[in-house]
Amino acid sequence: MFIYNFKVDGNKLGKIFLGILFAIIIIITVFVCYKILCNNSFQTQDSINKKDIYEITSTNYTNILKSVHDNVDEYVGQKIKFSGYVYRMFDFSQSQFVLARKMVISSDFQTVVVGFLCDYDSASNYENDCWVEIEGTIAKGDYHGEIPIIKVEKIEKIEKPNDEYVYPPDDSFVSTSTIL
Repeated sequence: MFIYNFKVDGNKLGKIFLGILFAIIIIITVFVCYKILCNNSFQTQDSINKKDIYEITSTNYTNILKSVHDNVDEYVGQKIKFSGYVYRMFDFSQSQFVLARKMVISSDFQTVVVGFLCDYDSASNYENDCWVEIEGTIAKGDYHGEIPIIKVEKIEKIEKPNDEYVYPPDDSFVSTSTIL
């Protein structure tokens, strides 16, 4: 029979284990720092990428709307294309309208009007509640404070889409309506 004595030094084994663990932690930390600093991995898909014309859809509508209103300076000069219905307030000029959508704010289907203020010389040719698709450029304007205004370059009447409603931008949305 063969008997072998195997002596393990607990102190030495502990140091080796801690050394390997420390090396793994350093490698993971370096990798995470590289991903954060070198790759724009935290960029959302609902912000406008600078390209010729960015098309806004019903799924990203409110996220884009919020992002542009929060960071107007970053988006000035960006061309966009989107659809909605013509909505006017009593204090708009003849060339102004909101290209609007109804945003659902509660489970019982209450809505509020959201959209971009648009400026178009022939805006009076389009009646309230008619659906249009526009192409335009984001500019800074003033309506009860500084806001983005779309300078409309192309406008076309369309049929009301199946996806006419939009939903709040994300979980942090707080309704400003006092009646819910």
